[in-house]
Amino acid sequence: MESLSNYRDLLDRVDALCLRTTEEFSTQVSWQRGCSNCGRHVSLSWVEAVTLALALEHLPEAQGEWIRDRARRTASQDPCPLFDKGACLLYATRPIVCRTHGMPLLTNVDGREEVVSSENNFRDRSVLPSRALIDLNLLNASLVTINNLFVSEVFHGRSPEQERLSIAEALLLDL
Repeated sequence: MESLSNYRDLLDRVDALCLRTTEEFSTQVSWQRGCSNCGRHVSLSWVEAVTLALALEHLPEAQGEWIRDRARRTASQDPCPLFDKGACLLYATRPIVCRTHGMPLLTNVDGREEVVSSENNFRDRSVLPSRALIDLNLLNASLVTINNLFVSEVFHGRSPEQERLSIAEALLLDL
């Protein structure tokens, strides 16, 4: 599917920017494996949800079923069912919001641009050049466009019953 390819390309671009920024500003980054600053149970677009579900299908059967069981028991206010022992069980296919967690995000709040990040990272935002910032409006617009193409392909022009899915719902999709 072309839309899955477009999504993977977007992930590659996001990963490259995140890597460059964390390498260049490593002294301003505090997260590490096991820190548990992420691990939130977030909602996903359909293209992100199906990407996670497909990754789950490629795991050994016992591991996949263990993750699905966690997903079945996860309530919306619980931590992400993929977050285990300080790490994501499907790290390579984690959604964009997880990839950009803690990164310096350029947002537009009440008509003015603002740079935000987690409280532990990039505290001195004044030293960050524009090339280190992730334009959240542009990123979200790209994701929406890719997701709309995906939904159009998969649902044959019809709208799905729900616009977004939780990570737990994504892991329980019957592909």
